[in-house]
Amino acid sequence: MNPFPLVLSAPSGGGKTTVTKRLMERRSDLGYSVSCTTRAPRAGEVDGVDYHFLTERQFIEHRERGEFAEWAVVHGKFYGTLKSAVSAVLASGKHVMMDIDVQGAAQFAGAWPGAVLVFMLPPSVEVLLARLQERNTEDGATLLTRLRSAHEELQVVSRYHYVLVNDDLEPTVARVSSIIDAEEVKRERIRALDSQLAELIQKLDSEILRHSSGIRQ
Repeated sequence: MNPFPLVLSAPSGGGKTTVTKRLMERRSDLGYSVSCTTRAPRAGEVDGVDYHFLTERQFIEHRERGEFAEWAVVHGKFYGTLKSAVSAVLASGKHVMMDIDVQGAAQFAGAWPGAVLVFMLPPSVEVLLARLQERNTEDGATLLTRLRSAHEELQVVSRYHYVLVNDDLEPTVARVSSIIDAEEVKRERIRALDSQLAELIQKLDSEILRHSSGIRQ
């Protein structure tokens, strides 16, 4: 298997984190690259599991050393993915599963051209609002910021390889899983394909010649 990164993006409240967690639970061929952030942990979040929670100074030091595959400022906080974290997962033979915003996805695609980009749309604005409000972490100003961000994010959906609507969790998880399966067998991901094909064609040529000679006799 030739492992590749899969980037899942969606507006805040779009369900990308939930879908990612379900896929990680069900597929042994996925590894997760834990991102860094300067935002405060939410209830139940664990440092090093959900995110690496850094101070702004720590984050800037990583950035200045060129250690991020992507980084962005989202809702006033820094987010980023360390190159070393991605490389470690790929080296283990697993696909890298990441949920990052559209700014980060664009940078990451530049660093890893073989990455697969998937965008999840909410079924409606009403559903998106309901999901954000269910968190009970959004004050009026924060909610407005997230809605404005969602408006901007929808303008760049055409950059993504796949777009799906997250209207029902289980079918959405299944669709993303199917994307991974399909990408695994894409021609350009199969290592040494050209040499394999050349060998097969050469052997077929020999067999055709041998059988042709037998028929002529």
